[in-house]
Amino acid sequence: MKNINKTTVIIAISTMAIGLLLGWIIFGRSNENQTDEHNHTAMADSETIWTCSMHPQIRKSESGDCPICGMDLIPLESTDGELDPMAVSMSPTAMQLAQIQTMVVNKGKADKSIRLNGKVQADERLLSTQSSHIPGRIEKLSVNFTGEFVSAGQVLANVYSPELVTAQEELFEAKKIKETQPALFNAAKEKLKNWKLSDKQIDQIVKSNKTIEQFPILANVSGYVTKKMVNLGDYIKQGEALYEIADLSKVWVLFDVYETDMTWINKGDAVIYTVQSIPGKTFKGKISYIDPVIDPKTRVAKARLEATNKGLMLKPEMFTTGTIEAKTNTNYTSLTVPKTAVMWTGKRSVVYVMQMSAQGVSFIMREVTLGPELGESYVIEDGLQPGEEIAINGTFSIDAAAQLAGKPSMMNPEGGVAMAGHNHGGNTNSNMETMPVSSKRTTISEDAKKSLQPIFDNYFKLKVALASDDFEEAKASGAALYSALGKVDMNLFKADAHSQWMQQSTVLKAALQHIEHLGDIKAIREKFISISNSMIATAESFDPISTAIYVQHCPMADSNKGADWLSLDKEIQNPYFGESMLSCGENTKTIK
Repeated sequence: MKNINKTTVIIAISTMAIGLLLGWIIFGRSNENQTDEHNHTAMADSETIWTCSMHPQIRKSESGDCPICGMDLIPLESTDGELDPMAVSMSPTAMQLAQIQTMVVNKGKADKSIRLNGKVQADERLLSTQSSHIPGRIEKLSVNFTGEFVSAGQVLANVYSPELVTAQEELFEAKKIKETQPALFNAAKEKLKNWKLSDKQIDQIVKSNKTIEQFPILANVSGYVTKKMVNLGDYIKQGEALYEIADLSKVWVLFDVYETDMTWINKGDAVIYTVQSIPGKTFKGKISYIDPVIDPKTRVAKARLEATNKGLMLKPEMFTTGTIEAKTNTNYTSLTVPKTAVMWTGKRSVVYVMQMSAQGVSFIMREVTLGPELGESYVIEDGLQPGEEIAINGTFSIDAAAQLAGKPSMMNPEGGVAMAGHNHGGNTNSNMETMPVSSKRTTISEDAKKSLQPIFDNYFKLKVALASDDFEEAKASGAALYSALGKVDMNLFKADAHSQWMQQSTVLKAALQHIEHLGDIKAIREKFISISNSMIATAESFDPISTAIYVQHCPMADSNKGADWLSLDKEIQNPYFGESMLSCGENTKTIK
């Protein structure tokens, strides 16, 4: 019995020892692994990612300079829980640099203030032409200049008429046989009436029995002579015009209405207008008529306003400026946004809608349908909802960041993979090279212009080398151009200039980065197309050179698609064909 108990105790102790050992091995090691994994995760979570505020595709594990623009890298904020994966995030620093401003979209009345330019003109209904009822020679002119006022019945001129003298002599002869042939006498009198002689004048001629050689031309209406068409001694025919006479007691004010504004202007609309030569005075009136036909040359229609001309203040040909407060419907409200918020590609219009989350601010592209244009704003027919917040300034910078980050953008609505550096594939043309380049004129400092000078110097060397068919010199010039590009201080470009140079230099770098490794001059010439496009945009944007730069074009380059380049000389030296077609091309633009 004692042996059994001793054996049982030994077995129990051994079992407990083995159990404790196995428990330590299993659970103790597991805890250590968990601790290690937890610590590893914590270390991974604490690792900071650095990015560029203007090039969000850049990701680095340590601080430094952006390899594209040279700006200081900033810590990347966590994007976990981002509202939309297609939205482009913008840090506060990037938004400040790009001068981004936003506004909340709300409904309002779709009213438009339309500014019209016009002239005072004589009322066409009050214009008359004074003609002569008598053929002959003008012996006397009583009205000798334009602008003179004449009254109805006033003598304007005296005319000697051989035909009228003969007709009077016939009347005298008919008078002698009046008793026997009264019909002949009456016919002679009617002949004189054909020249608009009154019965009183004819009776005086018969009574005096003397031939009148000069007959007066009397004014038919009162008004101002606006055109004098004869001179003393002229021979005139019956019915020929002598003067144009205008009654200026009422005038027309004719305003030019462009096609885009015609839907806003209607008959009866009130117009407030001023006259340049009458400062300080404002006139009012209503549109009484709108031309049904547009002038094919000026592309405008005339809107007419009738005005009473007291004191003859309004004179024909005076320039006027009017304003119409056009309204579509007082009960109709629409979403309106500033023009600066809309980016138009020619086929579609887009805006950038701001989104807020715990991780920060982001913008997503939204296509919209534009309604009528309201001066400095547009009506939005579709695409936005009241209360949404959109960017109204700095939209180009947001779009550039979206393009570089591979998010949907104005020129690439589907989005795509962002290119951050070298091209490791076999394709020599990257998406970055073919990206559209903006050339909006922007003012930059003299230091910024000086920083661009080496780039243009090396570009022109590259152009000359290609025109001379010098492959080695072209490679060397291209490499020098790439090196000069990397030395430009991005911090010299402020506000809009920063965004523009960022885009232009990015495309330029993409085209130049492998140029020294290309195998023949044909490959360099293919690259030279996108290089030139970026250089043209840079020249047009910043005007970095004091002398004139000529934009030249070859219609046969790029497989007959045509291509441009810059030159300091008007003489054509074609870099795309060299000596084989050196003079092929033309000057299309001068940048001064």
